[in-house]
Amino acid sequence: MIASPYASAICPHPNEMDRLRIEKMLGERERYKYVSPKVLPDIEGYLVRSPCCSRTVAPDGGEIDIARIEYQSGDFWRLYCKDDSKACWRAHSEFHNLASLLALLVADPKREFWR
Repeated sequence: MIASPYASAICPHPNEMDRLRIEKMLGERERYKYVSPKVLPDIEGYLVRSPCCSRTVAPDGGEIDIARIEYQSGDFWRLYCKDDSKACWRAHSEFHNLASLLALLVADPKREFWR
């Protein structure tokens, strides 16, 4: 297992096991199955990036931010979506476990992430 420069004894995330788990679950998503997203370690969590799914988001193509997943010290997870107009992350929702968060990200019923 590769040690993350961000993980510590205080916050166990990111870690390679959960990063791979997230990456595997994203393969089950319902939208834009033809692109291969990346899950990167980020401060206290993970960053999901993907080749551009829509020219309305990035007219020149390339990779775009899909979601940010952050572990919170109160033993819960926070999911962020990208606000493209302001070029910043916006807190979207909170979950008691990573599986529930990933279920929403994979389904993305309102097209807030895979846009």
